[in-house]
Amino acid sequence: MSITLRGITWDHARGYAPMAATAARWRELHPEVEVVWEKRSLQAFADESIASLSQRFDLLVVDHPSMGEAAAHGLFLPLERHLPAAFLRDQADHSVGASHASYEINGSQWALAIDAAAPIAGWREDVLAAAGERVPATWEELIALARRGRVAFCGWPIDCLMYFYAFCVNEGEAPFGPDKSRVVSEKVGVAALRAIKELADACAPEGFQRNPIRTWEWLATQDREVYCPFAYGYSNYAREGFAGHRLKFGGLVMRNGRPLTCTLGGTGLAVSARTRHAAAALAYAQFVADGATQAGVYATGGGQPAHRRAWEDATVNRLTGDFFRDTRATIENAYMRPRFDGYIDFQVKAPAPVTAAVKGEISPAEALDRLNALYREYPAR
Repeated sequence: MSITLRGITWDHARGYAPMAATAARWRELHPEVEVVWEKRSLQAFADESIASLSQRFDLLVVDHPSMGEAAAHGLFLPLERHLPAAFLRDQADHSVGASHASYEINGSQWALAIDAAAPIAGWREDVLAAAGERVPATWEELIALARRGRVAFCGWPIDCLMYFYAFCVNEGEAPFGPDKSRVVSEKVGVAALRAIKELADACAPEGFQRNPIRTWEWLATQDREVYCPFAYGYSNYAREGFAGHRLKFGGLVMRNGRPLTCTLGGTGLAVSARTRHAAAALAYAQFVADGATQAGVYATGGGQPAHRRAWEDATVNRLTGDFFRDTRATIENAYMRPRFDGYIDFQVKAPAPVTAAVKGEISPAEALDRLNALYREYPAR
């Protein structure tokens, strides 16, 4: 009997190409199963709930903050009931950073980590060297480089929120702590917003129009702004021939005597609880997340794996100019976002006051007041 599984992922090469590659390989191994992947923009993902998507697709590429909603409403299959315990232990033991753990909530594993990402630094090595510039090592050096017009700020609203979380950690307090009346203390929140604004003020305002993909495309196609201090990494731009110029990636600058923290991203692969082909969908999901696939067809197909085997693989690093080797320490220390039921709605609304403060349209204190008031609207927090 022939089985067709339908999956949904996002439309960048990093999101779609490895899924298409693994689906083709799975069809070769299992001719009776066809996995058809659809792709949509990141904004389209934000516009439709995972509850709706889980009714229409067997397989979903998801972000870990949606796990609270998935668990509360039983949207995905709890994988510990369906996959071998030894396989899940391997996933936990060989996850890059908290990638695997981020999809576990309420004692169940709701997705398998297949893609690991966090904001990292990227630059044009050729132009920096030719101009006699060097990659900044400290916050002070970064600001100086920005004031010389060499830094691209990735200021898309959702990314400003991710920076806010990370800078709070750098200031000494992780957001969303025990006090459920606030996101973070006023002292830390204000300091974090002021720091991000200091960088944004030193950069061209066009940066507020660019998300990470547009930022890396920008760096790869012009020779003036050639360093970005933090934006979600895309290993595609470290591969020869992908964009106009190959980019080099690495860790974050030192600030307050320690490296800047970043906010964990990446994606997981979930199986809808409504699928009519659970066994086939689970088998394919296990194949995609397996270390051999991650270091093989997934990585060579343009993916950004979550399994440590791929991050340590010599061939994968050679293909990407040591992208994985050079950025691993940053992602290992990334901050994990909240996963309470309702957080995704918070994440849609929270960038507005943060970005307004970074642009200087409102004060940091006012932005924090708005964030805290918004946070208190969610009873599941």
